[in-house]
Order: sequence, then structure tokens, then C-alpha cells
Amino acid sequence: MPDPRSLHPDSIAAQALGQVDAATRAIIPPLHTSTTFVRDPDNQYRSGRVYARADNPAFDAPEAVINALEGGHQALLFASGMAAATACFQALAPGDHVIAPRVMYWSLRNWLLGFAAGWGLDVQLVDMTDPAALRAALRPGRTKLVWIETPANPLWSVTDIADAAAAAHAAGALLAVDSTVATPVLTRPLALGADVVMHAATKYLNGHSDVVAGVLVTRADSEYWQRVRKVRAQVGGTLGSFEAWLLLRGLRTLPLRVRAACAAAQRIAEHFAADHPHVLEVLYPGLPGFPGHDVARRQMEGGFGGMLSLRVRGGEAAAIATAAHVGLWKRATSLGGTESLIEHRASVEGPGTPAPPDLLRLSVGLEHVDDLIEDLARALEKARPA
Repeated sequence: MPDPRSLHPDSIAAQALGQVDAATRAIIPPLHTSTTFVRDPDNQYRSGRVYARADNPAFDAPEAVINALEGGHQALLFASGMAAATACFQALAPGDHVIAPRVMYWSLRNWLLGFAAGWGLDVQLVDMTDPAALRAALRPGRTKLVWIETPANPLWSVTDIADAAAAAHAAGALLAVDSTVATPVLTRPLALGADVVMHAATKYLNGHSDVVAGVLVTRADSEYWQRVRKVRAQVGGTLGSFEAWLLLRGLRTLPLRVRAACAAAQRIAEHFAADHPHVLEVLYPGLPGFPGHDVARRQMEGGFGGMLSLRVRGGEAAAIATAAHVGLWKRATSLGGTESLIEHRASVEGPGTPAPPDLLRLSVGLEHVDDLIEDLARALEKARPA
């Protein structure tokens, strides 16, 4: 196969880098389930594989494809997005200062303020959409990691990756980006200056709601990256062989799925933002009036993502009632699958959530967009206050 750097993401993904099984010439790789590997007679491991927790051959192909899509140095698979994200912080030392967004994936936010702070990390949350706020929070020599998420769940706020990287590096810190929603199809954070990119591969990378996985990709090898590798091997947050095989299958259609979801999400956002009587506000980076739209245009190519949120007139009760009346949309937590999902996010996140009580989070799947709009409009009509 040609050098991946000369290919479009569609070609990289569709052929999974064109890998062919050396033993059988199969174009779909075999499923490796062995947990251990034979040592050479002289007691060496020249195969480079010792034990599947760190050396599983089932990881090789999906890691290579994701790394190529991101333009990185190396990728590492994890058992979940949380396992991948927390490894970035576990590779630091107690007392290190880290900065994260006020608006971000709720489970990681809770982990940072609970476990990580209790373990000894100095965790500070800031408004990452405000470059001045980030620069004011940085402590040169003490800040070790800046974590951003863009677009950020569930308000879809946008952070300028290149600007955040410049600020972090000037203070001697690394920049890690949760790019789950953007995917490498729309944004390549490493090319914009980030040091590490994270994906909850459960979502768009797999795309079929049947695998829980996570991945990290680094721009370059470093002492920090080697500590991340040790965290994966020693803590044991590694993926199963079958899940890795399924992830590779999902990656083959990633560009097609993402672009279809983006196009539908843009249509849905524009429809309900046009003075809809039952919608207070539509949150979507693709709308010209959305804060951060200009930044999103600079760093997202080909679309603005398949995620949006609606704020429903009538408050929390109307929002929950709307979700209760949908027929095509599924009331479920997650995102990035072929099926469209809807949920009342404040109920999921609980006390302290930045999600307004009238907000519904939407993950747009691959159904016909007209059917999705009609179903949601009908639900909004049924849920309106008497």
C-alpha cells in the first residue's frame, strides 16, 4: 500500500492500511486470542511478545490504523475511553498541577475531582473557550498537563487547539485533547500542536454500539509516553482480542459514517434553530451564531460533528416529556453509533452538572434525516405544556 501520509482518510480506513495476513493472504486479519507467547530456547523473546496484557497482536492493526489517521508516532488501545484518559493523569506524579475544562465528559471530570485530587494531583478547572483564562491558570514549571475536550460534551463548546498548545508549551506543559466527537476525520489535534490525542473508541471509531474501548495517540516518543505505556501494562486497562477485532471492522467505515452524521446534524440544527416554537436554543458548532463557530471552522474540516443539544421551552419537565414521546430516536446514553440517541443529560450527570435542566443531548445516527426531524418535531409538539 502507498505511504499512508499520501492517502486520504477514506483510503486508510477502508483498507485498514491494506494489511494482508502473511500466513493465509486474507484481507481480514485473523483473531488472536492467545494470552501468552513462547520463549526462545535461549530464554529470549525475539518475537517481542511476552504476555497479552501489553503485547497482544490483536492490537497491532487497529492501533496502526488509528495512528495513521491521526498522523501520530504511536497509538495504544485501552479497555475504555476512561482507561485511556485516566492513564494520561496516572503517568504524572502527586503534586503535579493539571488543568482541565469546566465543561467536559462528566465521568472524567468526577474522576479528576475525586480520585485524582485525592491521589495528590493539583486539579484546576477553567473555561477553555477563553484563552486568557487558560493562560492565567498556567503555572510555569508546575503545570504538567493541560487537558481539553473539543467539541465539549454536552454544550459542544469549542477550544482553539493550536492556541492551547502554544500556551501549554510556553509554560512547559503538555497538551492532551479528547477528540472523541470530532474524530480524526474532522480534526487532527497532533497537527495543530497537541502532544496526545484521546478517543473514547466506543463511540465513532467503532460506531456500532457493541464495543467499549479507548485509545491514545502520541505525536512523539517521550519519557512521559513511556510512563503512559507502563500504566497500561501495569494497571491492566487493556482491551480484549475480539473487541480489538471488532474495532478494526468499525474503523473501515469511519469517514462515511462521520460525514453522514455531520450532514444530518447540520440539517437538524438548522431546522430547529429557525424560530421553532418549542425550542429555546440549539447548541451546535455548525451554526454561524454559535460561540466558537469561527474556531470550529478553522480546525474542523468537512463538518462540525454528529452531536448537538436542544434546550426545550417549558423547562425540565418539557425536555423529559419530549424524550418520552420520541419513536425513532432511542432514549439511551452514548454517542457515535448508527442509531440516533436522545437523553436528558442533567438527569444523567446529577448535581453540579453544567447542563441546563431543559437540555436534551442528541447523537445523530444514520437514519434518514427527514424521519429524524419529523419524529423529534412530533415529540416536541406532544410534550408542550398545556
